[in-house]
Amino acid sequence: MTEPTSTPPKTPHAAPHHPQVEESALSPRRAAVHTIIFESETPAGRVFDIALLLAILLSVLAVTLESVESIAARYRTTLQVIEWVFTILFTVEYLLRLWSLRRPMRYALSFYGIIDLLAILPTFMGLLIPGAQSLMAVRVLRLVRIFRIFKLAQYVGESRLLLTALKAARAKIVVFLLFVVTSVCTLGALMYVVEGPEHGFTNIPTAIYWAIVTLTTVGYGDIAPATPWGKAIASVVMIMGYGVLAVPTGIVTTELAFASRAFNRPVSNQACPSCAREGHDADARHCKWCGAKL
Repeated sequence: MTEPTSTPPKTPHAAPHHPQVEESALSPRRAAVHTIIFESETPAGRVFDIALLLAILLSVLAVTLESVESIAARYRTTLQVIEWVFTILFTVEYLLRLWSLRRPMRYALSFYGIIDLLAILPTFMGLLIPGAQSLMAVRVLRLVRIFRIFKLAQYVGESRLLLTALKAARAKIVVFLLFVVTSVCTLGALMYVVEGPEHGFTNIPTAIYWAIVTLTTVGYGDIAPATPWGKAIASVVMIMGYGVLAVPTGIVTTELAFASRAFNRPVSNQACPSCAREGHDADARHCKWCGAKL
């Protein structure tokens, strides 16, 4: 009698491994628009950026001229038409920027995205709030794109270096600013007691204002101490002012020296097709901010 053969236990099938799916590539049309708008290394992209900067300069000039009453009296209608033409152009450009990205909200919430939106909002706000269109001078902030035209990698690298140093120094700067605020409040209250309303120090806020103006070496001269003790205190505040100017400079310079040691690798200026961020390492294949394939 043969023994029944035992059936080997069934091993559970391993779950199939699904590799991380890459984000779908942009369509040829969107990729072409992305190259023109975000990449200045191509001839079309360079022409686009130069035309954009010229449009920004002309739109800011039109807003500036409209604020001059003698010019606005003669050419107000023409300047308003120019204003709307540029607004429509910038609106189309902003929408094309969002359309040509895989993750448009990342760009919309970025520094450049917010500036681009602020460049077109004032004109539409002027329909509801009279005078709001004067805020269109904010368009001049878009001129920071001039660095993208030249595509100089050292500018991108140096900007990253400066931002890193400022972030590292922010705690020291906050402590220093708290010391300055405490000092001006104390000195202002002291000058209010010493000088009094009869010498222009009518209240403590006014005395604090004097302390800030004197400590920062601005010295408007609208309020000045008259008593010997007041002049002695003012002399101390003036001398302290030189230290106020020197300390933040020393803090940032020290952090720059430390940060420069970590920024020796070459930097690429390629814009991410997903979030439009730049400043990747030269050998990077994925965006360091959103992980999209470059």
